[in-house]
Amino acid sequence: MTEQLTLLVAGVLSLAAGSLLGYLARQSIARRQIGTLEQKVQQKIKEAGEESEKIISEAKTQAKEVTSTAKSEEERRRQSFLKTEQVLLQREETLTKRIVGFDAKEEEFRTKVEKLQASEKNLEQAKEEVSKKLEEAAQLSREEAKKELFNRVEKECEQDLVGRVRKLEAEGRDRFDRRAKEIVAYAIQKTAVSQTQEITTTTVILPSEDLKGKIIGKEGRNIRSLERLAGVEIVVDETPETVIISGFDPLRRHIAKVALERLIKDGRIHPARVEEEVAKVQAEVEEQMREAGEAASFDLGIVGLDPKLVQLLGRVKFRTSYGQNVLLHSVEVAYLASALAAEIGADVNVAKKAGLFHDIGKALDHQVEGSHVEIGMRVLEKFGVEKEVITAMKSHHEDYPYESIEAVLVQTADAISASRPGARKDTLENYLKRIGELESLATAFEGVEKAYAIQAGREIRVFVRPEKIDDVTAQKLARDIARRIEGELHYPGEIKVTLVRENRFIEYAR
Repeated sequence: MTEQLTLLVAGVLSLAAGSLLGYLARQSIARRQIGTLEQKVQQKIKEAGEESEKIISEAKTQAKEVTSTAKSEEERRRQSFLKTEQVLLQREETLTKRIVGFDAKEEEFRTKVEKLQASEKNLEQAKEEVSKKLEEAAQLSREEAKKELFNRVEKECEQDLVGRVRKLEAEGRDRFDRRAKEIVAYAIQKTAVSQTQEITTTTVILPSEDLKGKIIGKEGRNIRSLERLAGVEIVVDETPETVIISGFDPLRRHIAKVALERLIKDGRIHPARVEEEVAKVQAEVEEQMREAGEAASFDLGIVGLDPKLVQLLGRVKFRTSYGQNVLLHSVEVAYLASALAAEIGADVNVAKKAGLFHDIGKALDHQVEGSHVEIGMRVLEKFGVEKEVITAMKSHHEDYPYESIEAVLVQTADAISASRPGARKDTLENYLKRIGELESLATAFEGVEKAYAIQAGREIRVFVRPEKIDDVTAQKLARDIARRIEGELHYPGEIKVTLVRENRFIEYAR
């Protein structure tokens, strides 16, 4: 037990001694480390001092250089200011000398003006004295002498003056004529509307020769039905794969052509189908007229028109005047009138509108009484067209006096368009007029439904209402029509009157 205690005490003492020795060792090591850090700090402080002295030295050197440069720049600017000051002083001295010289010249000029005024006054006095002496010598006053002198000069120069005035008038007239021709030429050059004469036949090409028999139909039913409904003559001759539609009315020919082409394409050709296609094409033509009117007004840049007025404008697409298409003619007149107005400074818009609508009455002249000018005026008034436009268009045939410069321009443009080489053909128009009179004469009889002139005017087909005209009356009516044609119309050869009375009975099986 005592040994164990002794060992324990010895261990504790050994542990205490070891701890003490470790502590002392650590303290010694710490002291050595502190001494090393102090040396490093001192070294750093020393290096920092040397660096700062070096920086200060460099800064002082740079400061000296900057100061030296600034002084040099200041000296240079001072010298420049001194030179500028010297130049300004020299200029000021020069200006002062010039001002003094100008003052002297102004004084000299003022003296000369005073002398001239005095001389002028003396001259006026001398003139008055001379005039008084002349009046006393001639026993005439100044006004009487002036009048006498003018009379003598006028008598001596009268012949020369008259000749000079006439020469000037002739030169002015020639110059104005040349200028007017130049303006018209410029206006015509600006217009590029094609002109083609309308003919009285239309050709339809057939896919095969066999279709001619289908077009004619059994006992000619199909072709007669198409001729009756469209009001044209269908010529099926020996020309291969061709059918000719003949008629003086372009609208009727167009309807017949389109209907026949559709029937050929469809293949079903019989009277009922013919009647259906003709009615359908007639309805479509109304839409085509509207589109033609819209296209014409759009090309001319005229907007805001009433749709019904545009429709009427499109109708003249199927009208001719001496073989010239009325719509193309109206568009050309609008172009020409606006170009002329631009050349002379008139109202371009008024001239353009008046040119476009100058023949609008021809769309209704076969339905409404009166000349196409009067009808056109009423139509334009109804649709609220400007008064200036109506005033400008109503004088294009000189039925009304010119009330504006635009009216003269529209009449001039109408004459230019009508007189273009090849634009119109008088014989064709006269022929169409005779055909129209022939149809009008036949339709004037009571009971007549419609009448169509065919065979170039050598035959007229009259369709009557069967409920009003019986067979006996129909024969008498045909004779009356023939006699009236003989008495009222002038024509070469003879005209065949064919009167058709057709009954239709329709029932529905339900």
